[in-house]
Amino acid sequence: MKASVAGAPVSFGVFELTPEGADVVGPDELVDVLAESGYAGVDLGPVDYLGRGDELRARLARSGLELAGGWIQLPFSDDEAFEAALPQLDATLRLFAEACEDGPARLPLPTLADDGSDARRAGPGRGATTDPLDERRWATLATNVERAVGVTRAAGFEPTFHHHAGTFVESPDEIDRFLGAVDVGLTLDTGHLVIGGGDPVLAIERWGDRINHLHLKDVDVAELRRVLREGGGMREVWSSGAFVAFGQGDVDLDAVMTAVDRRDYDGWIVVEQDVLNGPDADLSEFRAARGADQLVNRDALRAWA
Repeated sequence: MKASVAGAPVSFGVFELTPEGADVVGPDELVDVLAESGYAGVDLGPVDYLGRGDELRARLARSGLELAGGWIQLPFSDDEAFEAALPQLDATLRLFAEACEDGPARLPLPTLADDGSDARRAGPGRGATTDPLDERRWATLATNVERAVGVTRAAGFEPTFHHHAGTFVESPDEIDRFLGAVDVGLTLDTGHLVIGGGDPVLAIERWGDRINHLHLKDVDVAELRRVLREGGGMREVWSSGAFVAFGQGDVDLDAVMTAVDRRDYDGWIVVEQDVLNGPDADLSEFRAARGADQLVNRDALRAWA
């Protein structure tokens, strides 16, 4: 397989939900751990976490990592909110361009995602009944995604769209409907697909021709079901430890990667083990555990990439 494997700040508790000023694993330490574990790239994480311009390029060059992708979450189903958020898209695309000035071997994919709603985020996996989109808002979502896709391509990058628990593109039926309406590749996220009621292997068979980016997670399904059964939302899922290192959960990695390999996949595989550390967590212990997990995760993929 020609794929390249990247790690991600979310695997170290660093993402958009990280509280402002929270004590987190620093960017230099994070990229060093990933490089030493054999990863070829890193996801962007929160804007500015890895730096900008010369700082960003120097950090990537020193570690030997390339930028694999980056999260751009937009309120696609609301025209007014989408217009207000467009500067965020432009700013993030400029950051991608800054990262790529030295000509990487493989370009990163700006990873578009829907913003969902408070009700959906509070009821992951139950979106169709909790907060369904009507026909008008579905049409709005599709139109605005097409606009974001056009802006991204005009900036020189090929976008990908991430189905995501707690958003309006969550379940297999919603993903089907989305792909029938919008010309964009799909980020297949094994963990979020499980939350949405899907099967990753069947998803590759179903949408394989549209998949241009992979986010791989393992999932402790019993723990996930407990959190959802008790009414937990996405923050509780991320905090629960339901996303575990490969081999410790219920996702059949061998079957997933065999299905991907049959498709001659040639793109980024981003290993994500989304986790939110508690405010009283010992950062040194947390950092060590996350680093050990990412070594396990990278080694689990060596038979394919």
